[in-house]
Amino acid sequence: MEREARFISKMISKTMALILAGGRGSRLGALTNWRAKPAVPFGGKFRIIDFPLSNCLNSQINKIGIVTQYKSHSLIRHIQKGWGFSRGEGSSAFVELLPAQQRLDETSWYAGTANAVFQNIDIIRSYNPEYILILAGDHIYKMDYGEMLKSHHENKADMTVGCIEVPLADATGFGVMQIDDNHRVVRFQEKPQQPTPLPNDPNHALASMGIYVFNTAFLYKQLLIDSQNPNSSHDFGKDIIPSIIEKWRVFAHPFREKDKKTGEDRQAYWRDVGTIDSYWKANIELTEVTPTLNLYDKEWPIWTYQEQTPPAKFVFNDEGRRGMAVDSLVSGGSIISGSHIHKSLLFSNVMARSWSHVSESVILPDVEIGRHCRITRAVIDKGCKIPANTVIGENVEEDRRRFHVTDSGIILVTPDMLGQDEHQAQLVEMQLDNQIAEKDKDWGINR
Repeated sequence: MEREARFISKMISKTMALILAGGRGSRLGALTNWRAKPAVPFGGKFRIIDFPLSNCLNSQINKIGIVTQYKSHSLIRHIQKGWGFSRGEGSSAFVELLPAQQRLDETSWYAGTANAVFQNIDIIRSYNPEYILILAGDHIYKMDYGEMLKSHHENKADMTVGCIEVPLADATGFGVMQIDDNHRVVRFQEKPQQPTPLPNDPNHALASMGIYVFNTAFLYKQLLIDSQNPNSSHDFGKDIIPSIIEKWRVFAHPFREKDKKTGEDRQAYWRDVGTIDSYWKANIELTEVTPTLNLYDKEWPIWTYQEQTPPAKFVFNDEGRRGMAVDSLVSGGSIISGSHIHKSLLFSNVMARSWSHVSESVILPDVEIGRHCRITRAVIDKGCKIPANTVIGENVEEDRRRFHVTDSGIILVTPDMLGQDEHQAQLVEMQLDNQIAEKDKDWGINR
């Protein structure tokens, strides 16, 4: 057992993780108009990307590259503030940002997930890893990547794909695979219209998590071959995996865990928060007495950057004007001033004023809720100022005239929808930052 642990530790020390964090996440609508999906806040104080980053650190993987592209300003600032833990010369630990730079082709940005890695081959080579762990930057889960590396070695695999079981109706949004009795992948379809169900379960399919382990030399070769294929979309799911499963050793690694109460093997927690409905649901699940995702797990903490804020404050104890929150998460800097919060999740620096009622809602940072408001089943974006007497979530037709309403009735509210110019000011600030950075570069200034 000790020898096995030492071997896994050695594999981990030779592994570099690449987190693909360049996607827009268009299904999140206006929530990603001004930020990449991995930068979207989640869970009261985190960003989505904090979960794969924390998994890396908790798995002892400390060589990490983050591949960025779409509207990455807030993501880059978050990484620089909270994840720049290695700045010393010669340090073996790092979190490095890899923005699209047109390194290989002056006419194009990252053309696909495989191309995003291919364009950074020179940087990857400089660290000389033996294994490459490729991760999606936009999923919520806790996973020990050491177990997957172990499985990769035991199978003598060229590539290993992390996988989960998903309902057949949802499988059209995933890469769906079929495996043999030894977990070797024998067929792979990217987002099929008619997914093939599991042999023993007609209601579920085996889906890729977008998590891959490659032997580094093997990956280099496949990326080079793919780059020379004019018919390729340069994507791991669409192109790389289907092209190698017949000739090379590609294995599936099921993401499962032991139930602590029963000891039974079960599907581990994993959420793709790619739609407003799934994003709202995954956040609201955290308000349960014993949520499936345990954010209070000291053995597997989720790390993040957070500004220094005072404790949450609850004021007024008058009848009908009692500052209180029930079955809710309330983050630092928030003030519940004579309002009632029920089964909701409030991020930092939220002000909820008197006689207002918030229920089953996700309130992002720096939101101000005026007096006598009623908000139900909503996602309120960062910086919104909800005017006094506003009612959200009680009249669908009225909500549709002002906000975005999903098919299941979740309401998304952004500053733009309220006619507020918070995000326009942020855009101007970003443009100024970029202009200053260009001048600094021209003048040789390193801030």
